[in-house]
Amino acid sequence: MGLAVGRSHGRLVAALGLCLALLFVFAVASWQPAYAQDAPAGGEQPAAGGGDPAAAGGAAAPAGRPNLFWHIVKSAGIIFGPLLLLISIGLVALIVLLAMDLRMGVAIPPGFVEEFTDTVNKRKFKEAFDLARNDNSYVARVLTAGMGRLQYGIEDAREAAYNMLETIKASKEQLIAYLGTVGTLGPLLGLVGTVFGMILSFMELGRGGTGPNAAKLAEGISHALVVTLLGVALAVPAIFTHSVFKNRLQRISMDTGNIADDLLTQMYHNSKRPGAPGGSNASAAPAGAIRPG
Repeated sequence: MGLAVGRSHGRLVAALGLCLALLFVFAVASWQPAYAQDAPAGGEQPAAGGGDPAAAGGAAAPAGRPNLFWHIVKSAGIIFGPLLLLISIGLVALIVLLAMDLRMGVAIPPGFVEEFTDTVNKRKFKEAFDLARNDNSYVARVLTAGMGRLQYGIEDAREAAYNMLETIKASKEQLIAYLGTVGTLGPLLGLVGTVFGMILSFMELGRGGTGPNAAKLAEGISHALVVTLLGVALAVPAIFTHSVFKNRLQRISMDTGNIADDLLTQMYHNSKRPGAPGGSNASAAPAGAIRPG
């Protein structure tokens, strides 16, 4: 159990580290310096005369196109920006963690199945039980639970294995459900940001005196659109990966249950089969070998 917890924590730390690295790379790749001064259109020459060159150059210098990444960061605001950032980091970490965990090779290692089958065929039931107990794969955990009840009959062993399989499946379904939650809350957060930005814009439009400030009005509209964009951008991968991992978990659960049932049946019949000379002890071994504890 300690080994399983250690591996889970290691995978979570690795996933979070990967998320931060991807975020840093994206920020660096999106950074662009200000565009250089464009050449005068139509070959226009600088104004002649004794005017101030610095003033003339400053008047001709364009403002430069703003960087899209930093514009989005600024428009997200101090409330929705950090909130959406934390949700996105958690989403990427969860996707990476599930992608590492829900793999057929991790759930049902071919090497373990081959070694376990070979050990059972050699009637080394104690070694087979230790092999399954020390392995952290799904099929090994299901087999360990089933072998603990094999001495009471194959039906009890199958029931115990099925209960363990459902326990593992439920723990993974809880993580997958978080993806669906993010997929549902993303557009709702975007809608809240949209309403908040439109309120700011209408407050500026309703301001008396000299009329609305164009910069403030554009800031409110930009905030509304950016938060909506980020909310939808969170929802799309969350909903997609939710469906992918849900189907993958279903497939892994079915294959794990079928293989574990075959291995338990094979072990049960081998334990009942008369052994070689001196095999009376081998036939009696399963009852003691698979007793938990």
